[in-house]
Amino acid sequence: MWRWLVGLCMGRGTWSWIVPDGLWEIAEPLIPASRVRPQGGGTQDTPDETLFAAIIYVLVSGCAWRALPPCFGISKSTAHGRFVIWSRAGVWHGWNYKPRKLHADKAHDQPDLRRWPRGKRIGVHIARKGIESSERSGRRGWGIERTMPWLTGYRRLNHRYERQPRNYPAFLGLAATLCCYKHRRKLTT
Repeated sequence: MWRWLVGLCMGRGTWSWIVPDGLWEIAEPLIPASRVRPQGGGTQDTPDETLFAAIIYVLVSGCAWRALPPCFGISKSTAHGRFVIWSRAGVWHGWNYKPRKLHADKAHDQPDLRRWPRGKRIGVHIARKGIESSERSGRRGWGIERTMPWLTGYRRLNHRYERQPRNYPAFLGLAATLCCYKHRRKLTT
């Protein structure tokens, strides 16, 4: 079953099969530098790009850390440990894309829901009850409805799959970032 994966890993020498083109260049500056051992020595650090690819693999495939394919060349504890360190450092929250404008139908016509985006400097168009037709905003309002299926495509986000509660928001942030990145890249190419 894993032969095709090992062939991909060993043959190419890069992680472009799992990490979308250009994503590593965005992520690299956000990743904290590895700590240097005060006493010196030790083994050489695993490249951050390899660890990043392994984390994305776990998110997409839903596999347990102990089931990482050998082609990554890292142990489960190294991959999981670096994921926890990067999560605590806020790596997955440092590159969220902010929308320029939100569109919503009449069900969202509430003062609080109008104020919140404006406070974040996001334009908002919500059809007003009894005044506007929601058909006009419906042309663009499908983004929210599409977002949930996009996120459920990342198996690690499945219900009750993640044992550590604090890991779930980190995986969710990374999945949302991947969705936004892929969508933005599709719009610009």
